[in-house]
Order: sequence, then C-alpha cells, then structure tokens
Amino acid sequence: MEDDFLLEVRNLHVEVGGKKVLMGVNLGIRVGETHAFFGPNGSGKTTLLNAIMGFADYNIVKGKVIFCGKDITHLPVNERAKMGIGISFQRPPSIRGVRLRQLVEICAKKNGKLLEEYAQKLNLVEFLEREINVGFSGGEIKRVELLQLILQDPQMVLLDEPESGVDLENIILIGKAINHLLGRKIKPNGEKSYKELHREKMKSALIITHTGHILQYIDADVGHVLLNGNIVCKGNPREILHTIREHGYDECYRCFRKER
Repeated sequence: MEDDFLLEVRNLHVEVGGKKVLMGVNLGIRVGETHAFFGPNGSGKTTLLNAIMGFADYNIVKGKVIFCGKDITHLPVNERAKMGIGISFQRPPSIRGVRLRQLVEICAKKNGKLLEEYAQKLNLVEFLEREINVGFSGGEIKRVELLQLILQDPQMVLLDEPESGVDLENIILIGKAINHLLGRKIKPNGEKSYKELHREKMKSALIITHTGHILQYIDADVGHVLLNGNIVCKGNPREILHTIREHGYDECYRCFRKER
C-alpha cells in the first residue's frame, strides 16, 4: 500500500472469543478523508473499529495497524488515544456513580474552556451533573459520545453507527456536530465540493453505517462493503448505498466474485 496514509490496515486478521471475524482486511485512509463502511450484521464492521482502537477482546492474529507511520498493532488503548485516535461507540455503557462532567473534564484537558460551549451546542448542559448515560435516550447518548470526541480532539475519528437509535431531530444535530468535529463545511443548499472541503484542515474518519441515513448529513469520500470479514467493494459511498438499497448485499457478492 502507499506510504502517505494517516491510518493503514494491512492484511488484518482478528479473532473474538476464539472465532475468526476479520480475514485479511486492507485499508488506507489519508488525512482529511472520511470513509463509510457498509455491511450486514455480523460482517465484522464493529470488530474492525475496536481492533483499530486496540481493545483487548479483539485479538489480532495476523497483520498490522499503522497510524502516523508507526506500527501500533500491539499498543494499548490509552497509547492510541494519546496519539490521536478517538472512538464513538454504538452502545456505550451506563456508568452509575460518575457524573458526566467528571468524564468530559478528563477529555477536555486540551480544550477545557470549550466544555461549557460545546455542551450548550449539543443541548447537554442539563446532563453534565447526571450519571453517565443513566436514563439517557438514544440521541442523548450519541450526543454525549460526540461531546467527548470534540473535547478530546483526535486526529482519527472512529464512529460506530452514529445514527442508530436516533430520531430525526437528533440526527440533524448529530450530523452538524460530526461535520464540526471533522472540520467539514456543508453549503447552505446541501451541495458539497470535494476540492473546497479539502482546502480546509480536516480530520480523518471511519464511519460505520447500517442504514446510510447519516450520509444525508455527512459527506463521505470513499465507501466500502464488508462481508464475512473481508472488504468486497470500494467506491463512491452514495452509489454503493443506492445499490444496497435496490438489490441488497447479494449484488455485492456477485460483483466481488466477478472481479475475482
């Protein structure tokens, strides 16, 4: 693969609980690029994100993860976070006895003065003194995840189904927050210019989407389809999403077999 990627995954094989989930994934994401991942349940999408982040339950048995030119395959989660990788979970846990403010103050070491400002923008001020995610709705939980990421200010952002369990009002707010986090600007009429976007300093992102709804609010540069632990398709994310909606993942299998 080329040597100018911010994040590079080379021939990644991952086991979870002794079961092979990823079987030879190759991926490269450049600075400022946003990649969208599609795939049915159980295809390995979340496993890919968690392996990149370095969670212990995701055993890399073969391959490498390269970030900023450094092999991080065996680094612990905290070291990867310090290097500039951040993650938003699809279903983060509820934590009793710990107030949200205590958590985001840790995330905000570099951006402490912005905590109240972004809590206000994400409609989370009234939640800061509550226990983390306890009794929160799906949209509230997603906004909490984004507040942590914005304050952490990572260079590489991993988002696991940011639209999951979110109503229309919240998904618009979440889409705006993600664009802000990534440094992307959307024109008032909804059109987006790739060249204009890439003139700005932007973060890189890998977004898992099951429904594709989030792509109405976030402009992705590259789309991938993950099936049975392998990437079987790469291309324009909106075209891929249209094909999936029209023909299901069977068409992706047929295309993959034809190319091979």
